[in-house]
Amino acid sequence: MSEPRTYQVRTYGCQMNVHDSERLSGLLEDAGYVAAPEDTQADVVVFNTCAVRENADNKLYGNLGHLAPIKAKNPGMQIAVGGCLAQKDRSTITSKAPWVDVVFGTHNIGSLPVLLERARIAEEAQVEILESLDVFPSTLPTKRESAYAAWVSVSVGCNNTCTFCIVPALRGKEKDRRPGEILAEIEALVAEGVSEVTLLGQNVNTYGVEFGDRLAFGKLLRACGQIEGLERVRFTSPHPSSFTDDVIDAMAETPNVMHQLHMPLQSGSDKVLRDMRRSYRAERFLGIIDRVRTAMPDAAISTDIIVGFPGETEEDFQGTLDVVAKARFANAFTFQYSKRPGTPAADLPDQVDPKVVTERYNRLVALVQQISLEENQQQVGKVVELMVSEGEGRKDAETLRLSGRAPDNRLVHFTPTAEDGSPLSIRPGDMVEIKVTYGSPTYLIADGPVLSVRRTRAGDVWENKAAPQPTGVSLGLPGIGVPAPLPDAPACR
Repeated sequence: MSEPRTYQVRTYGCQMNVHDSERLSGLLEDAGYVAAPEDTQADVVVFNTCAVRENADNKLYGNLGHLAPIKAKNPGMQIAVGGCLAQKDRSTITSKAPWVDVVFGTHNIGSLPVLLERARIAEEAQVEILESLDVFPSTLPTKRESAYAAWVSVSVGCNNTCTFCIVPALRGKEKDRRPGEILAEIEALVAEGVSEVTLLGQNVNTYGVEFGDRLAFGKLLRACGQIEGLERVRFTSPHPSSFTDDVIDAMAETPNVMHQLHMPLQSGSDKVLRDMRRSYRAERFLGIIDRVRTAMPDAAISTDIIVGFPGETEEDFQGTLDVVAKARFANAFTFQYSKRPGTPAADLPDQVDPKVVTERYNRLVALVQQISLEENQQQVGKVVELMVSEGEGRKDAETLRLSGRAPDNRLVHFTPTAEDGSPLSIRPGDMVEIKVTYGSPTYLIADGPVLSVRRTRAGDVWENKAAPQPTGVSLGLPGIGVPAPLPDAPACR
C-alpha cells in the first residue's frame, strides 16, 4: 500500500478563518490525508486566506511564488487556495499563479477533498466559488488544535454595510444556527474534555435575526450556564448598535460566562462613524461600557480602532482619544486605515496623508498602552484563577514560567512551584490559583508560589495527546494557535 498523502494548512486572518482551518484539517484527515511532520514538505498545501488585512494579496502571491519551484520538483504536490481572498479574486489566482491546483470560496470549504481529487485526475486547476452557503459548516468534521478550548460558530455572514469592510460581500448575509444545534455541539465538546468555548459570529449579538428572536443571544448564554462541566464561556465579536441590556444581564447572572467583552469602537468621532456606516455614536458606545461595568465591575473590555479613515480631521481623531480615555480599555487592537479594493471607503474623497495617519496612530498607541499598563498594575496583589494555556509559556533567565488566562482573559505568566519551592506538574487545561505580582501593558506575572491546583478532565485529555504529533496547521499570525477569545488578531469587525 502507498503512503498516505500529507497536508499542511496555512491560516491568515480572524478567528473565523482559524475555525475554518480546523474544519479543513478535519476534512482532509477524514479523506485519508495525514498532517505533515514538522520541517517536511507536505504533499498538499492549503492557504486559508484573508482579504481584510493590509497587503493580503501580496503575502499570498509571495508565498505561492516560493512554492512554485518546490512544486516543479515534486509533480504530485498540490496547492489549494481558499478563504476570503479566494472568494474575492476567484480565477485571478490561477491566472497569476497557474501552478495552483484548487481555488475554493468561503461557502464551500467542504468541497476541498473532492476538488483536490478532480484536479489530480483532470490535471488542471479546479475553481469552485459558491455565492451562498448551502450547509452550515459546523456539520463538517473538525480537527481541533486544543484539548481544552474550542470555537463554536453560532452564525456566519453579516448584515451590516460598514464602508471599510468587505466581509459581507465575501461571507454573505447572516445565517443563524438553531439553539439546539449549538448546545448539542457544546455538550459533545464538553464530553470530549473541552472546558472553555468561544461563541463565534461576524456579528454575534444579532444572533437570532434569521428566526425572529431578538433576545436569542442572551438566552443562548444562559443556556450555556446549564451545561455541566463547561467552565468558561466567551464570545466575539458583538456590534455596539445591537448590544442590548439582556445580554449584559445574562453575562452578569450566568456564572460560567466570563466578564470579558470585546466591543469594536472603530472611531470616537460621530462624523467618522457616520461615514463608516456604523449605526451608533460615541455616547451610545460609552453608555454600553458604563452599563457593563455597573453590572460587572471586574469586566475587562477591549476594542478595535481605525486611525486615518477618509475625511478624519484632527478634531475627529481627538474624539477617538477622548473615548479611549473615558472607556479605559484593557486592550485595544489599533489599525492604520488603508484602502481595501471593493469597499465603498476606497473611493471616498479626502484620503488622509499617510504621514498624518502614522503620527496619529503613534499617539493613540501610546495612550492605549499607558491605560493598559495602569489597568494591569491594578491587578497586582489580586488572587485569580487561571486556565493554563498551551504554547504560551516563557523562560526568563533561569525562571521557567507557564502561562494561563484569567477569567477576564488577561494573560498571566506564573512560576509552577509549590509553597516549599518544589516544582509542580501542571498541564494545559488545568486550573490554578495565583497571586499577581507584576503588571505590564500586555501581560501579568505571578512570581510567588501557586496557591492551588485543580486537575481537570481537559488536562487529562491533553496529557493523553501530549506525545509529539504533527499538527498540519501553520498559522500566519502570532497568538492564534490555541483558541482564545482575544487572540492577537481581532475578528473582521
